[in-house]
Amino acid sequence: MMIVGLTGGIGSGKSTVAKMFSDLGVPVYDSDKEAKDLMATSKEIKKAIIKLLGDGAYGGEGLNRAYIADKVFKDSDLLEKLNGIVHPAVREHFLEWAKRQGSPYVIQETALIFENQAQDKYDCTILVTAPEDIRIQRVVRRDNTSEQAIKNRIHNQLEDGQKKKLAHHVIENLDLDKTKEKVKELHLKLLAIAPKF
Repeated sequence: MMIVGLTGGIGSGKSTVAKMFSDLGVPVYDSDKEAKDLMATSKEIKKAIIKLLGDGAYGGEGLNRAYIADKVFKDSDLLEKLNGIVHPAVREHFLEWAKRQGSPYVIQETALIFENQAQDKYDCTILVTAPEDIRIQRVVRRDNTSEQAIKNRIHNQLEDGQKKKLAHHVIENLDLDKTKEKVKELHLKLLAIAPKF
């Protein structure tokens, strides 16, 4: 089975592209969602996060995402340490999930493949891009947050120019119909090479 990594900066539309692949019958693992589930349910992860970020990381409602984001997106060292707790657990969970899928290839949708130098863990990588101003507009609308908060997050991620050099395939996500066409084309390419893996 071929393992494909799907990535893109905040607001690029990687979840939109992931949904398009899913609609074509490709199993897609949403790392962000699964990471949140693991952070909420794993006692080991919870203990490690509280040790790193303090008791405020969890409240009456469970995981305090606003508190965590506020801490880690201002401090790259803390962000790295948090990723060091969460990412290995997500990777293990993903590989277990992938074994249960009966398809030629699976996709792991994940934000930081190139930032974490994790591209070697995939047989193929897809990068979703969009111009920064459009990404900011999308996230302001989606998350009802400030432009500055989004810029902080964007600047914690590698620039698209650097990521394009590392990715096997790039999908520019500006026009949804065009994006859908590119996804269909790429799906056929991936199906053709998947038996080699």
